[in-house]
Amino acid sequence: MDGRDWGKFLIPYEQAVEELKVKFKTMRNEMKKRDQYSPIEFVTGRLKRVSSILEKAKRLNVPMEKIEEGIEDIAGIRIMCQFVEDIDQMIELIRKRKDMKVLYEKDYIKNYKPSGYRSYHIIVEYPVQSALGMKQILAEIQLRTLSMNFWATIEHSLSYKFRGNLPEHIRERLQRAAEAVTKLDEEMSSIRDEIVEAQKLFEDQALIVSEVLNDIQRLYFFNRAKEAQQYQIRFSELWGSAGDAGALKELSEQVRATLSEARRENESKL
Repeated sequence: MDGRDWGKFLIPYEQAVEELKVKFKTMRNEMKKRDQYSPIEFVTGRLKRVSSILEKAKRLNVPMEKIEEGIEDIAGIRIMCQFVEDIDQMIELIRKRKDMKVLYEKDYIKNYKPSGYRSYHIIVEYPVQSALGMKQILAEIQLRTLSMNFWATIEHSLSYKFRGNLPEHIRERLQRAAEAVTKLDEEMSSIRDEIVEAQKLFEDQALIVSEVLNDIQRLYFFNRAKEAQQYQIRFSELWGSAGDAGALKELSEQVRATLSEARRENESKL
């Protein structure tokens, strides 16, 4: 091991991971708030351990003084998607971003590895404003479906246990599992529209429920306890009968109208 201070060396990489996580999470939240479908299910990030950096540098014959250019995944971001089609959408969104530069891409979905590993990797150059000035950091963005990620997590754990030399029977089972994952993603894609519609209905209903309950609580603030209690009873009846979306929306509008009236009355007394 060389004599560098690894703690200081990794500071900008850690900053890059945190900033990129925030940016992609913000993208997801913004799309949902704009009532758009978000291809991002969730985002994780990690900093490569020093031992892993050294092992990879040795395996790839990367000199210690060339680690910053030769090891591209010291900073890693993983974006999980529900469907393979979502990965395609995310690739285009990342390519269009102005705050990072795509250097190259590795498509392990169409060209999966012999082990069965499937994922889409994008190597980006990302600018970090550190205490010492601007620094360009290489980072790897991995795009996977949830099922691809489940398989890759299991395969990684087994590879670590057997130090990369998997017994043949485990290797064969993993390959069969990878085929099942591919089939699962294909099946989910075939009913993608129905799944997305169902999820949208669920989210809409959850939002209406939240709004109704919050507005009922606000009525107490305006001394409308009687109406608040009546609305609470009505909500309980609707929810107990499976919560019809149309009836919940109508109740929400009624509560909102009563709340607006209470606010106007309150303002007139001021």
